[in-house]
Amino acid sequence: MKAFDFQGTPLIKTHADLSAANTLRLPCIAARYAEPATLGALRQILGEASRQQWPITLLGGGSNVLLPPALNGLALRPRLRQLWLTREGDEVLVHVGAGVNWHALVQDVAARGLWGIENLALIPGDCGAAPVQNIGAYGVELSDSLCAVQVMELNTGKVRWLNQADCAFGYRDSVFKRELSGRVVITRLVLRLSRQPTPKLHYGDLAARLSKTPTPMDVARAVSAIRQEKLPDPDLLANAGSFFKNPLVPDQQAHALLSRYPAMPNFPQGSGQTKLAAGWLIDQCGLKGVQEGAFGVHDRQALVLVHQGGGNREGLLHFAERIVEQVRERFGVVLEPEPRIIQP
Repeated sequence: MKAFDFQGTPLIKTHADLSAANTLRLPCIAARYAEPATLGALRQILGEASRQQWPITLLGGGSNVLLPPALNGLALRPRLRQLWLTREGDEVLVHVGAGVNWHALVQDVAARGLWGIENLALIPGDCGAAPVQNIGAYGVELSDSLCAVQVMELNTGKVRWLNQADCAFGYRDSVFKRELSGRVVITRLVLRLSRQPTPKLHYGDLAARLSKTPTPMDVARAVSAIRQEKLPDPDLLANAGSFFKNPLVPDQQAHALLSRYPAMPNFPQGSGQTKLAAGWLIDQCGLKGVQEGAFGVHDRQALVLVHQGGGNREGLLHFAERIVEQVRERFGVVLEPEPRIIQP
């Protein structure tokens, strides 16, 4: 029995071209692809996948994945787009479906005067993908505001809730990348935002761009402006944003490096580790603006790898490994890719 919507239209497409569904524009043909817009449709599709024993690949906005040329099984992008707010005193709970565009959500709540996620403006992708990576920018992480995540189990279709602690958030990490990887699909988020001014402006030159009493929208616009100055628009130049994680190294190693490179950006974490700026490390290796075949390092932000067209994942990973090796040789620091590497 195949999955159809109420009009009799198949919910699952076959031989779907996903080249435009990932911001790196890597060529990919999925054997099957679905975009369920309701929990009922999602459960129906999961049931079909279970009967057919298709492996499932979960996708969001395509901004943080490296797709293979051919993807077997079923590629699934939830398109649940509900959005509503409930009040709790000066705090507001924002209930948002996994298929809502993240930046659109930031703009919406900022326009309502709600504080909490304005520093995360212009991060590409869907809301459902945000907890997986625990997205963060300009001194703020999603985990600072997220209080609950609704998920559906892939093998049973059962819906359940995870609280903030259940998500086991870390730096660009969560339970969804580890214990729950391949076991659940995120369907809804609940964020706790505030009407009380709580600007976080200590990162970079953010404060210098704003008045002493900014609104959430002022902060969101300033963050967007900074990102647009430093990062290429994936609609104009294919990229996946920050390609490498900022590495965490032991404090002792960071101190040794600082003795050799006093200008090296460093961010002590208070846990025996120091975060380093991957972009700075790459830049110091003279790699900013370097191109190899279809891929290159962006000429304004060394943390971003760009695809000029005509390349594939193998070529990108080869180019990325060259960067990793040069940084390792010079600094003794190992960079890790930030995007998910999807298996065929």
